[in-house]
Amino acid sequence: MGAVTLPPGTSQERAMEVLTQVDSLVAAEPAVQSRTIISGYSFIGGQGPSYGSVIIKLKDWEERSLMQNSDVIYATLFMRAQKVIKDAQVLFFAPPMIPGYSVSSDIELNMQDKTGGSLDHFFEVVNNYTAALEARPEINSAKTTFNPSFPQYQLDIDAAACKKAGISPSDILSTMQGYFGGLYASNFNRFGKMYRVMIQAEPDATKNMESLNGVKVRGSNGEMAPITQFVSLKKVYGPDIISRFNLYTSMKVMVAPASGYTSGQALQAIAEVAKENLPTGFGYELGGMAREEASSSGSTTGIIFVLCFVFVYLLLSAQYESYILPLAVLLSVPFGLMGIFIFVNGFSALGSIPALRMIVGSMSNDIYMQIALIMLMGLLAKNAILIVEFALDRRKQGMSISWAAVLGAAARLRPILMTSLAMIVGLLPLMFAFGVGAHGNRTLGSSAIGGMLIGMILQIFIVPVLFVIFQWLQEKVKPMEWDSLDESEVESEIEQYSPTKN
Repeated sequence: MGAVTLPPGTSQERAMEVLTQVDSLVAAEPAVQSRTIISGYSFIGGQGPSYGSVIIKLKDWEERSLMQNSDVIYATLFMRAQKVIKDAQVLFFAPPMIPGYSVSSDIELNMQDKTGGSLDHFFEVVNNYTAALEARPEINSAKTTFNPSFPQYQLDIDAAACKKAGISPSDILSTMQGYFGGLYASNFNRFGKMYRVMIQAEPDATKNMESLNGVKVRGSNGEMAPITQFVSLKKVYGPDIISRFNLYTSMKVMVAPASGYTSGQALQAIAEVAKENLPTGFGYELGGMAREEASSSGSTTGIIFVLCFVFVYLLLSAQYESYILPLAVLLSVPFGLMGIFIFVNGFSALGSIPALRMIVGSMSNDIYMQIALIMLMGLLAKNAILIVEFALDRRKQGMSISWAAVLGAAARLRPILMTSLAMIVGLLPLMFAFGVGAHGNRTLGSSAIGGMLIGMILQIFIVPVLFVIFQWLQEKVKPMEWDSLDESEVESEIEQYSPTKN
């Protein structure tokens, strides 16, 4: 998708000439299957003759090379447009993965003026802020389509003259709206279909200021009077539209994170620059997907992890009949989760290298990574439970704590390696996915593989240590009750590794 913004006051004919240039620029891209040009409307700017939009449909993945993904294509088109088209602002962006939140996948900022000052000063503050943002390495671009310099006419109504003629100011405004903007009049039926009747002056009757002399308004006595007797026009400059966000005057800024940086890092940079550069009384609010990400990635995710740990702890406490021993399982899980961040951050750094970007892609701490975290919490706890369970059985049969931990881990080494490696190999296609949804698949696959691989290696060595510590504490609180079970399978181990009795 693309948005074209021309200088204020640009005619629709000139806008079509620029849009034709943009269309030819897009058509020259071999990965483009079709494109649609919209004149008079911008996805991020608004409506008016100086705006335009482009809708681009790419070819199927089978018809494109690895270098022809959406990120590369819209970045290439943006660079070409900057070189070719000098008298217009042309932005290209990819639509978000989840429709409905925003138009683009960029970070949406709603700059707010809480002082109620002039728009010119507000625009200057926003420009200084965007310039400071683009100086940060985490930010690729920060653009706004707001412009306070659109040529306009200010309409002043002579209330005294209207009162004398028996005409209300609303009649004056309705007449002007009907002549210049269009006004709904009525409906009529013809052959079973309903038609709306709109009144509007002909284009030749509203093409210049002198045409205002031909506009008449009906007075209270039924006579028509020239509207110029009651109104005066003054040429001014201002924005084409004034938007508000949370009741404050706002300007929308679209921020694109730089290659190799996550949206979370970009949001942190935005907050730091705002703290340093925005004057008192000016601020910003996030919009679209960025708002949802900021509201859900922090406290909500933390609460979910805490609840998962609590539920697992209570379940293990009931099974082991102990409040201490389950800690040997739970404290080993974070070591495995550490592998997720190592893999994701490592591949994110590799993705910033142009030669490797197409292979490893880009990854970030998003919802896919959080899904992998919750999933691996159960899988890593399962491996630790197996080691602790086998070690506890040997301890109950009379083996020392240290040797029970070592031999319990040795007994489960082969099954843990087999199951973990099978999962890792099965997730490799996700890690190197291409095509639709590649970003989410790569993040989910890399997170799961990294967490399982590093967690498997570390748990083999860490869980026995934790078992020794917490089982010793458990026996200090509650002495061990020895089981009288069939010990034929581990009789040789018990004789060899049992503590010496005096």
